[in-house]
Amino acid sequence: MKNNAPFKSDIVGSFLRPDYLKQARKDYEEKRISIEELKATEDKAITDLIQKQKKIGLPVITDGEFRRSSWHLDFMWAFNGVGHEKTKKGIPFHGEPALIDDTFLTGKVSVGDHPFVEHFKFVKCLEDETVVARQTIPAPAQFLFQMITPDNLEKTKTIYPNEEELIHDIAEGYKRVIRDLYAAGCRNIQFDDCTWGVCIDPNACLILGTDEKGLQTNIEKLIQINNLAMEEKPEDLVINTHICRGNFHSTWACQGGYERVAEDLFAKENVNAFYLEFDDERSGDFEPLRHMSNDKIVVLGLITTKSPELEKKEFIINRIHEAAKYVPLERLCLSPQCGFASTEEGNKLTEEEQWEKLKLVQEIAKEVWG
Repeated sequence: MKNNAPFKSDIVGSFLRPDYLKQARKDYEEKRISIEELKATEDKAITDLIQKQKKIGLPVITDGEFRRSSWHLDFMWAFNGVGHEKTKKGIPFHGEPALIDDTFLTGKVSVGDHPFVEHFKFVKCLEDETVVARQTIPAPAQFLFQMITPDNLEKTKTIYPNEEELIHDIAEGYKRVIRDLYAAGCRNIQFDDCTWGVCIDPNACLILGTDEKGLQTNIEKLIQINNLAMEEKPEDLVINTHICRGNFHSTWACQGGYERVAEDLFAKENVNAFYLEFDDERSGDFEPLRHMSNDKIVVLGLITTKSPELEKKEFIINRIHEAAKYVPLERLCLSPQCGFASTEEGNKLTEEEQWEKLKLVQEIAKEVWG
């Protein structure tokens, strides 16, 4: 079945925004154009993007996350009980802060008709027999994590003294969104999840304000909420997850190999596949893949979206065979390590360089898997 993602040559989902789209979003924010004019511009940009995705032969299409300012927060803002405001300090990344809105709870979490369902319907209309439409959303763990960071924890506790109730409400909200996406024809959802990037960082306990025992409790809680949200998913709906260490303007937030979380995460999270970042030394080696349960597929993120430099084909092929020492080759796939624009700023490369990277992914996949 064509919806059985992952594909041997795959993508993570976000693409560089064209300048005219960035300008339209700015014009809307400054009240120079209407919401209808902004939507028309977004529609045009997404239609053009999908034509390019099809033209280079990708098996999957997304809207490039062109209707969002960030890969995760816009999704949360559409829930009841979630507020946001311009940040004064942002999130610390290596080299520069990501100045994305502070996002926090204002009341109990619930959701009605989520706008991402309408966003998906637009992409679905452009699907054909050669491609499947994918919806990317932040993982439930990411939503929970946002509300229990040290900056937000006290405010969250005033609304949810019992954290289990917060986990339940977030999971219920996700179940509603997943049901609505399925009803709209979606058969391929991707959870994007940076929480694991934090958990494997050498400074994890410091970042989370806890000790090693508290970190383990967090790991179990993050797996619990992701699995809860997927509990009622239809059998023919594929849900995969992308694990990230931060991707903003070609910078990163966290580092460390997967060993600290591998035994729990790779064996216990009920997704079909893991899209894993392996593009540089920050990612560690392939050895933690020995913990991957036999029913899971691994998408190796070996091509970086953070730099315009095109990888050497032989080097990437050798790395795929290295990974195959831990997971059989038939259960491996290839993709870039992340999207090209997790926020609307985008990474520091051109659109042409972006497409060259994706052509390389396809060339290598054909050579390795035929």
